[in-house]
Amino acid sequence: MSAPKPIVAPSLLAADLAQLGREVERVNRSGAEWLHLDVMDGHFVPNLSFGPDFARTVRPLTSLFLDVHLMCDRPEILIEPFRRAGADSITVHGELRDRVPELLEQIKKSGAKSGLAVNPDSSLELVLPYLKQIDLLLIMTVHPGFGGQQFLTEVVPKIQAAARERRRSGQAFRIEVDGGVDHGSAPQCLQAGTDVLVAGSYLFNSDNMAEAVAGLRS
Repeated sequence: MSAPKPIVAPSLLAADLAQLGREVERVNRSGAEWLHLDVMDGHFVPNLSFGPDFARTVRPLTSLFLDVHLMCDRPEILIEPFRRAGADSITVHGELRDRVPELLEQIKKSGAKSGLAVNPDSSLELVLPYLKQIDLLLIMTVHPGFGGQQFLTEVVPKIQAAARERRRSGQAFRIEVDGGVDHGSAPQCLQAGTDVLVAGSYLFNSDNMAEAVAGLRS
């Protein structure tokens, strides 16, 4: 039996937001399965991006799985609003440490899939206690906060370690990567055990997004 094909999740952070409807339609036609939304609060990361109202605007434009990543100091005030706005999956950061269990429980109660993210300079040990509680482990392959950064190859061993731990524990969470994903870095991620490829600039800057999506998978 062949392995399931990897999921591709274009990140709207890299889209031309003045042409939001057109950009989402490009994603709809591209063959991608998910749409990724990076939410930044200007505190946890030094930038601001989207709020729940933006997700509410996007939701009627697509039937794709809406994957929301909260790079926020206070995700607890955003989980329910993003779920009501149409988020299918909500990810919070392991760097929030002792707040993580309560946040994951809040996501679960909302009805969304639960995700946990870990930054490039954080140890995988930070998230190991919670792997039984999550549907998605997001391993950042750039330092979060800005689009268009270069893929950090030193994170690949962390992806490999997460895949080994998944096999050892028998857990079923997906491994997602985000940051600098393109035709050069995607094979490294897939070989290391990645299931979901988030890509922004590489996809939205392409002349043919469908070809670019297929290129990431191959």
